[in-house]
Amino acid sequence: MNEFLHMGGYASYVWSSYAIALVVLLANLVAPLRARRKLLTRLAQREKRAQRMKR
Repeated sequence: MNEFLHMGGYASYVWSSYAIALVVLLANLVAPLRARRKLLTRLAQREKRAQRMKR
């Protein structure tokens, strides 16, 4: 197991590549969710404003 984790002397490159890939994948997952929440909040505020203007 130790030899596998050491990866023939290239462990720092391999594991850092895996870590960077994981961070990018997580960012690709989280960013659209945050943008959607922000958009829905803005739309709700706009709708409230439109309702107040009708009165």
